[in-house]
Amino acid sequence: MARRLENAVSPYLRSHADNPVDWWPWGHDAFVEARRRDVPVMISIGYATCHWCHVMARETFSDPAMGEWLNERVVSIKVDREEHPQVDAAYLAAAGTFSEQLGWPLTVFATPEGRTFYAATYLPPEPMQGIPSFRQVTEAVLEAWTERRDDVLQSAEGLQDALREATRRDAGALPTAEQLGDAVTELIGFEDREFGGFGGAPKFPVAPVLLFLQAQGSTGDDDAAALAQRTLERLAASLLCDPVEGGFFRYATRRDWSEPHYERMLYDNALLLEAYARAGLEQPAAGIVDFFGVVLRVPGGLASGQDSESVLDGERSEGGYYSLTAAERAEVDPPALDDKVLTAWNGLAIGGLAVAGRRLVNARVAERARALAVELADELLAGHRLPDDEHGRARLARASRDGRLSDAAATLEDYGDLAVGLLELAITTGDVRWAREARALIDACIVPPDESQGPLVRPPGGDDATLVAHGLASVDDPQEGAAPSGTAALSRAALLLHQLTAEPRYRSLAEGLVGPLGALAVSRPIGFGATLAVATALARPSRQLVVVSREGASDDDLRHYARATDDAGTVALAVTSAQATEWVSAGFALLADRVALDGRTTAYLCTDFVCGLPVTSLHDLTGQE
Repeated sequence: MARRLENAVSPYLRSHADNPVDWWPWGHDAFVEARRRDVPVMISIGYATCHWCHVMARETFSDPAMGEWLNERVVSIKVDREEHPQVDAAYLAAAGTFSEQLGWPLTVFATPEGRTFYAATYLPPEPMQGIPSFRQVTEAVLEAWTERRDDVLQSAEGLQDALREATRRDAGALPTAEQLGDAVTELIGFEDREFGGFGGAPKFPVAPVLLFLQAQGSTGDDDAAALAQRTLERLAASLLCDPVEGGFFRYATRRDWSEPHYERMLYDNALLLEAYARAGLEQPAAGIVDFFGVVLRVPGGLASGQDSESVLDGERSEGGYYSLTAAERAEVDPPALDDKVLTAWNGLAIGGLAVAGRRLVNARVAERARALAVELADELLAGHRLPDDEHGRARLARASRDGRLSDAAATLEDYGDLAVGLLELAITTGDVRWAREARALIDACIVPPDESQGPLVRPPGGDDATLVAHGLASVDDPQEGAAPSGTAALSRAALLLHQLTAEPRYRSLAEGLVGPLGALAVSRPIGFGATLAVATALARPSRQLVVVSREGASDDDLRHYARATDDAGTVALAVTSAQATEWVSAGFALLADRVALDGRTTAYLCTDFVCGLPVTSLHDLTGQE
């Protein structure tokens, strides 16, 4: 066999390099081979820290007889869903027509043109509890391909047409304050009053929803604020939180948060860090900062996640490592890291660390968070910021490992999440260079006006080339859950940028991205937390607070007040006089004419960029509100 996966950037793909299955990486060549042989394509999608992916790999894909049987009948493609999120989204949407129980590993059977005609999640090696075996399913698929080819092709084309129609978006109105309140009411009704969180088992943290509730809470919605706070407190006290190394596991299999699935993912913890910092819950926030700095830190950024499995006393153990004390853990090998560095998830981490760096009271932890955010931003821009394209637009890489870049296309979430993280870092540090980089990333994604009939944004490198070649590329999937969609991330970044530049086009972009999703988001708030958080900010008066101090001035009430300001729709920025000059030179109009009067720390409070008189005391500032 060709061993095509052994040099992959993805640890998940490399872990399958020795399988007897003749795997191909995602790309055009595999479909050409399937067309040449006139056989279906089997697309197996998973990720390195996925427990059931490991199980299926051991039970099925490591079986020599199964590998030989598959190699004769299909072309097999292995995909890391974290490296290729567009591919995962496209086939997950198709899989939803075959099963309501979606997840990973995802097994998709497709035509050589990439059209799905059957999909399933984990399939056991032998039939069990009503689930057919992998061999049984594959035999049925091959029988249909051989004996009923016309029906298969017609069904696959019909499914693709239906998916295209489902992704159409029409213009829509932004949610009103009343509708956003209704979304909070629905979430309150979905709360598990006994154990906290939302729904039954399995139970996830759904951090974007918590950030939406916090945004609503900042508008005076006490019910939203209380729901976010008690959920975060329940999470911190549950078995989902690792008390030794910090950080949270991905989800619990039981309603009471027990029996976690022990993988610890970067995106969950990045968003939870932001939520805990905004909630003023210092201990769990400090634990996540430690988890990032000690466990996930790798060359070039933060690792994507840590596996749930480890080897203890010569036996494979699911979660056994996490039952050990700190001293006991020091004596054994920890679970493996998925050490690829993803732009989007590191962007989320930079943002969470930046918010922690200005919100946490513990000065040591806050400084560590700020310093780590700056380190990550420097490394990510050095390693993942590609040369501008022929039109002068900024470009990003999606992923890397040990400095080697993946050929996977960067997505809207890469540009949006990194832009948000850099803007939050600029606000925390007062350093305009991060805001300049964020503006370049946002500008790169804006579709030119002469293409106004299409989407408002797209990644400058375009969609995944293989999906495009097969007519499978679609608009960014707006649904969320564990992390913001690319659309939600870009809308948040655009709104922050509007607050700093006073350029209406950025607010218009945010409104144009959120508006078409408004009705859907309000009706299904558990799946649109990040979108609803932006909608909350858009529904509020646009306010700006700038605090300027002389060089070398010690902290004072006004600077503390700016760092503590956390209202939806408000941007608060504390800078030195020299920093203010740099912001103005870089084209950020909010800082124009902002000086420290008579060398004293001075505050400027504005609404829609119309400012009150400058003040030099906290009493006078709060009197303007």
